[in-house]
Amino acid sequence: MVRVMVAGAFDFLHPGHLDLFRQAKKHGDELVVVVARDASVEKTKGKKPVFSENERLEVVQSVRFVDRAVLGGMGHWFDVLLDVKPDVLLLGYDQKVDETALAAFLAKRGLKTKILRAKSFEAHKFKSSKLKEHLGI
Repeated sequence: MVRVMVAGAFDFLHPGHLDLFRQAKKHGDELVVVVARDASVEKTKGKKPVFSENERLEVVQSVRFVDRAVLGGMGHWFDVLLDVKPDVLLLGYDQKVDETALAAFLAKRGLKTKILRAKSFEAHKFKSSKLKEHLGI
């Protein structure tokens, strides 16, 4: 069984997120989605998410492509990789990740996770920051 993981805030779940999940599912048998903690979202994005981590988790769990959804850890998001142990990690097309540091983290811990990048899906239209801006949030 090939386990695929994606991670993100997933505040305002939209068609771009659904496409990310579809793309991820094509790379394996089991899709695990890690939903960032409220504190992590605030630290990364500079503001609190509109929906709480539990609300975002519940919405992600309801998506048919998702086999399992979990909350991220309280520390660095790389830490959740040790729990999930994915065979494939699909990063969002615009996800800011130091891939060199990520690969080193995985290698140091004996994980042979393949790191891939998703293709964008109508980024001009379906990007969380643009949707929030449009809604005045």
